[in-house]
Amino acid sequence: MPWIEKYRPKKFEEIKGQEETISKLKKFIHEFPKKKAIMLHGPPGIGKTTLAYVIAKEINSELFELNASDLRNKTKLNEILRPVTEQKSLTKQNKIILVDEIDGISRIDYGGVTELLSIINSTPYPTIITANYIWDKSLAPIRKESEVVQLKEIEYKVIKDILINILKKEGKFIDNSVLTSIAVKSRGDLRAAINDLQTIANVENPESVIFDERNKEGDIFNALKQIFKNRPTEETLRVFEPVNMPIDEIMLWIEENIPYEYERKELSNAFDRLSKSDIFKNRIYKQQYWRFLVYENILLSYGIAASKKNPKTGFTSYKKPSRILKIWINNQRTAKKKAIAKKYANHVHIGEKRALQEYPILKQIIKFNTPIQKELKLNEEEIEYLCNNQ
Repeated sequence: MPWIEKYRPKKFEEIKGQEETISKLKKFIHEFPKKKAIMLHGPPGIGKTTLAYVIAKEINSELFELNASDLRNKTKLNEILRPVTEQKSLTKQNKIILVDEIDGISRIDYGGVTELLSIINSTPYPTIITANYIWDKSLAPIRKESEVVQLKEIEYKVIKDILINILKKEGKFIDNSVLTSIAVKSRGDLRAAINDLQTIANVENPESVIFDERNKEGDIFNALKQIFKNRPTEETLRVFEPVNMPIDEIMLWIEENIPYEYERKELSNAFDRLSKSDIFKNRIYKQQYWRFLVYENILLSYGIAASKKNPKTGFTSYKKPSRILKIWINNQRTAKKKAIAKKYANHVHIGEKRALQEYPILKQIIKFNTPIQKELKLNEEEIEYLCNNQ
């Protein structure tokens, strides 16, 4: 039996390194339905799914687990999840819905997110959602309706203690230096550390085994913390490598959060280096000077980290860029404008480009003429856009 299953925690007291999350999870269940869902997010192997199983056992509830990567559209969600959310448990006092790895539903979403949100709001049972990365824009409606809780990476000392306890129960011994190596190179992934431990437990000479450091995908919050909270080092230059996000979006995150960490002259220095990074980005796009990528990265990471003498201590709650929302709103407006122009162009047999050029004139004609609106088959949103936008 895999040790990761054999020694999976059965009670909250057996879960190490996630005390704050446990407290928030208990509060969510106690106050339900104040919030209909809770989103647990963080890197793989830190206990997101385990927490759901433990809370279900602690409160004597049936747990129905759904892996979102298998249910990516409205039809399947209706067929499988909705009946479960509407039926009482036959064996337990209550029921908990677990939607595991919801980031899978956002990759190929045919109405799945919208339908899942509808189910969450209609079910009488609490929903626990897990994800490695929750900031995909398609998940925004679910984030808005849920309590969002980020799990911490487990410290290597805590991981090492857990590995020692497992070895004691198995009646085995492995040298302290080997255990330290496993714990450190797991980079907070307890599941990976336990799997590595089981792999070498029966090896004749464990000291000879070389463990590769886990190449984990990081998140933007950890990257920001490393830049803003630490002094710059050579490691700072690689801070964005594990972040699965375009450099343009990373720049928006940094721009949004610089004021929370820098003051006065340091603030000016940080924005100066951010602006220089933006200059290099534009040169790369316009002139295809790809060698400038290295300068863009240096200014964005090491440069901004070096903009202050003494990093600000304490916790800072980093904010999602407001410009992303503004850009999205503008794109939505532009999309409606293009949709109206396209319908007009098809109807009068002209090009879409010409229809867009003539849009200011045709808008005045269409917005006050109901027969034309019907003839062009404009929907309610398009008519509202015509009437409410100058």
